[in-house]
Amino acid sequence: MKYTQTDYGNTKQITKFLDHYVNLAITVDDTGVVANAEGKKIVPAGTIMGGGVLTSETVKATAVNGAGSEGVLFYDVDVTYGPAPGTLLIHGFVDLEKLPVAPAAAAITALKQITFLK
Repeated sequence: MKYTQTDYGNTKQITKFLDHYVNLAITVDDTGVVANAEGKKIVPAGTIMGGGVLTSETVKATAVNGAGSEGVLFYDVDVTYGPAPGTLLIHGFVDLEKLPVAPAAAAITALKQITFLK
């Protein structure tokens, strides 16, 4: 697996309060991610993720905005060359204005330890 790190300069901060959150290391799946104009496959920070990552370390996280939601992607992840390491927020306060897509009602219900604020 080829892995390259891309530095985008400033990182997007999705949390409402910078000192109150819990993250988990995950592997982000590249399946279904569409390349942008530069040919990069970027999963944006704030994407609602799931797929069983909370119960198995070998499962790759996928975008799930519904009942199977397990957390919110903390930073942008480049999956151009295949699955890549990422960080999943599993507890904290998330700023709704900073998410690429609003969470579905089922996702909000599933994410019991995450509070979404405007």
